[in-house]
Amino acid sequence: MQKIKAAIFDMDGLLIDSEPIWADAAREVMQKVNFELTHALKLQTTGLSIKLFLEFCHKIQPWNTPSFEELEREIMELASTNILNTAQAMPGAIDLVKKLKQEGLRLAVASASHMQLIEGVLKRLDIIEYFDLWHSGELEEFTKPHPAVYLTTAAKLGLNPDECIAFEDSYTGLRSAHAAGMITISVPTMEVYDHPKFDMAHYKIPSLDKFILSEMCGEPQSMLND
Repeated sequence: MQKIKAAIFDMDGLLIDSEPIWADAAREVMQKVNFELTHALKLQTTGLSIKLFLEFCHKIQPWNTPSFEELEREIMELASTNILNTAQAMPGAIDLVKKLKQEGLRLAVASASHMQLIEGVLKRLDIIEYFDLWHSGELEEFTKPHPAVYLTTAAKLGLNPDECIAFEDSYTGLRSAHAAGMITISVPTMEVYDHPKFDMAHYKIPSLDKFILSEMCGEPQSMLND
């Protein structure tokens, strides 16, 4: 195995408990076009950018007005405000960030959220000083599940993708990191933890506080503590 030199984190639902906030914002705004965001649809669209989410919904139930741009802006503004005011760190996130930094790894965020929100979240969690950089899929031609956001993040770190481990909670993000050629750590919610689609990951854990860097030697395996 290539020597691991960096850890790259997704943000929403991985570092910060923001997925319910995104879902609530989307559900509220989508009422304007009489679109019901069901629980099943929420699970299907977790990890998508707002643009891709709106495209997904439009294929199911098309609308004319408001425009995609208007809906995107409203969802973004509502969710961002609530995330920066109320969202809390996911279990083990802050301790893991500090631990990996102590191990000498370079740290980065690769998220579908915009740069201002990423920076705001890192400040809210008081961990911004531990990160070398952060990058948004919004700055790429294609965002997750395309690998571009991870490939650019690795390039900015001056590293090859296989020198990086990537932490992702969603299947969309996992596909992105996997396609980039990174060592993938999947952290699915318990609701979807046993779904076979997450077997794509090199490792799978139920929460970040179960991650053990020293167990990444040898064949891929579960990292659960005994």
